[in-house]
Amino acid sequence: MDSHVKMTRSILWKLDTHVLPPLAVLWLANFIDRSNIGNARIDGLERDTKLVGDQYNIILAVFYVTYIAVEMPSNMLLKKMKPNRWIPFLVMMWGIVTTLTSLVQDYKGVLAIRIFLGFTEGGILPGMVLYLSTLYKRHELQLRVGIFYASASLSGAFGGLLATAISKMTGIAGLDGWRWIFILEGIATVIAGGISIFILPESLENAHFLTEEERIFAVRRFHMDDKTLGSTGNPEAPTPNSEKKSTAEVRLELIDLTRSLQGAPEEKFEWYEVVRGFKDIQTWLTGFAYFGLLVSLYSYSLFLPTIVSGLGYSGSQAQLHTVPPYIPAAFLTVLVAFLSDKLRWRGPFVLICLPIAIVGYILAIVAKTNNIRYLAVFLMAAGVYPAGPCILSILPNNSAGHYKKATTTGLQLAIANSGGFLATFAYTPDQAPRYVKGHAISLAFVSLSWILIACNVAYCSWENKQRALGRRQDNITKHSALVESGKSNAPIGDRHPDFRFTI
Repeated sequence: MDSHVKMTRSILWKLDTHVLPPLAVLWLANFIDRSNIGNARIDGLERDTKLVGDQYNIILAVFYVTYIAVEMPSNMLLKKMKPNRWIPFLVMMWGIVTTLTSLVQDYKGVLAIRIFLGFTEGGILPGMVLYLSTLYKRHELQLRVGIFYASASLSGAFGGLLATAISKMTGIAGLDGWRWIFILEGIATVIAGGISIFILPESLENAHFLTEEERIFAVRRFHMDDKTLGSTGNPEAPTPNSEKKSTAEVRLELIDLTRSLQGAPEEKFEWYEVVRGFKDIQTWLTGFAYFGLLVSLYSYSLFLPTIVSGLGYSGSQAQLHTVPPYIPAAFLTVLVAFLSDKLRWRGPFVLICLPIAIVGYILAIVAKTNNIRYLAVFLMAAGVYPAGPCILSILPNNSAGHYKKATTTGLQLAIANSGGFLATFAYTPDQAPRYVKGHAISLAFVSLSWILIACNVAYCSWENKQRALGRRQDNITKHSALVESGKSNAPIGDRHPDFRFTI
């Protein structure tokens, strides 16, 4: 086998085994923490804290107020604070807040704790996506996002099983089972965050599990992925004669290579790049598409125990029946992510997956029996969960320049997570047991997502054609004028006429 192919496989294997498992565990913990309130609700939280009317929906909604507020600022801090420290820090903070949820006694207490939970959790997903985009090439990204995202669907299954087991601890230390759900899951989250600090690398240049030669090669192949960043040559060319050099010489070469490929000096924060991120049409098309998707995904994870209870199950039986729908969703999430990277498609797979969810919601609305309604929740998850990583991978693929990418990914999720407000009010008690209105709301927003992604695919295809025809050559002149005038020192990035958008 050619030496550079061996080197590439070795690097990817080491990245995958050192980065993906801790991120998957942290994201699993994130979704368990986000959905455990649904499990706690049917186990007595609503009764013991004396929630009435739509108070439960309100405490779900306030979480998203603070969650949305911190997404973009957190992404801007990621580089300065170092991602392998900042992400685990946020995880440990939300684990502490989750544990403290066990102390709440009334509506005001639950409301306050959910506000603080939003502050600690808001930076996690945008930070993870941005972090992965600094380690993997553009068309290696979605499979990795899909792997840790699949843990979100598994969290529904695992969370239901875990909640069923923990709820049986009622009476231990004089506490109700639902309080133990928050205590044990919160402590586990703190431990997971603490361990990940010692595993996650700061960057390719500082990945402790790579040899010095592998670091040079990894930096080379990453920055050569897109020649518009100012590099030339063969992206997969092995470092010549590196085996003959001393360790000190290899380290100096790594430093010099990193600087030359990145176009030293290192990119600094500037508001021009933030504005450029705000003005990118893809940010808004994919942001509102993901908004529609999250109305479905969040309402599904938050209210599936409630929906299943409406099918005639209760207590531990209801908890256990929330598990099976997530299994095929997790499998399809990874499969679609693999095919998406292989074919270098993002939007087209969203257009394929979402109709499955659309059929599920229609079936839930018109079904006459509980068996058919239960089948419908399988289709909902199978359509929505695989589409998520596809949308999340579009902007990291189509934005170049760190702060432009930080802005677009952070803003996309700030827009999208506003869907949490609608999701928390989609399924209200007065709709029981069929929840037709809630299903209709989710159906409408999933359909909207399909339309917006279709528009984004059309835009990217059109723009790529314009670049192929040579109609964006003046972008180089415009960028040079910006640099010469002192308005911006950022790299040309995705404005380069040779840059091609991933559809």
